[in-house]
Amino acid sequence: MEVSPFPQQSNVTSYGPMALAITTLEAFPGMWINAFIVCVLCVAWVKNKTLNSNEKILLLLGFSRFWCLCFSWIYVFVLEIFPYYFLVHPIFQLLQGSYSFFNCSNLWVSACLCGFYCIKIANFRNRFFSYLKVKIDRMVPWLLLGSVMFSLIIGIFVYNTIDKAVCKNLNFTSPERLWKATTRREQHLFPLYFLIGFLYTTLFMVVIFSAVFLLFSLWRHKCKMQTNSLNSLSMDAHIKAMKSILSFFIMYTINFTFVILSLVYSMAYQSHVLFLAYLIQYAYPGVHSLILILSNPKLEKTLIRILSCVKCKLCMR
Repeated sequence: MEVSPFPQQSNVTSYGPMALAITTLEAFPGMWINAFIVCVLCVAWVKNKTLNSNEKILLLLGFSRFWCLCFSWIYVFVLEIFPYYFLVHPIFQLLQGSYSFFNCSNLWVSACLCGFYCIKIANFRNRFFSYLKVKIDRMVPWLLLGSVMFSLIIGIFVYNTIDKAVCKNLNFTSPERLWKATTRREQHLFPLYFLIGFLYTTLFMVVIFSAVFLLFSLWRHKCKMQTNSLNSLSMDAHIKAMKSILSFFIMYTINFTFVILSLVYSMAYQSHVLFLAYLIQYAYPGVHSLILILSNPKLEKTLIRILSCVKCKLCMR
């Protein structure tokens, strides 16, 4: 949740331009990367009339991350260039609610993707796990629909909370008073922060267990292949999958840590920590989506083909 992305203190100009510049450098490449995922999968959907479960998850993930980064950049841009626009009802509430919806959807779908990989790839002798492996493809659309509906509820809740608790009673005359009022507002939003923190922690636990189970299963299978002296191509594929999962786990852990820090320090008003926390959060959607592209054969081939065409056109000039 993004209640106040970059603190505006008395030295409002110190962080403003730098925040806008860094956010732009992080948000626009991230939007392009996620737009690429959405476009490629939509073209495949139109061409083949269907998508597999993995592609459905990636499509919704790319869509939610694109708009999450878009609203993040719009928020920082308006805060820096046109701060008085926040006085117009309901611009501030709409930006907060929209960002909360897409950010929550991003985190939910990320957890669904990790759980999906765990169930499809991992191999455990357990009845319940075997049942999930058979039924998971049918469950994916319902999981995605549930993620969207729950994220929508969170977005509406954030909008209403901010609208009722704060914005109806604020009379701003300067950016500094806007920030002071925002600081007072956050003291009244502790229940909302607690709810968001609890949800993020729940999703983080899903990612932890899914990643650990999947890494354990792949490692065990790799050891069996070494013992049986199976082909190196299969071994390389398993090692590549383990590296991809481990990188996702590390990145998700870092992002989760800074999400919690942003919630805690926005209450404590620690500008330096908040600044770093939001920069990490804005970088995560683009970097992780790039890793997903490189680990997906269809997306990777399309990206290489596009880059080759661009390179050829540049060379012809």
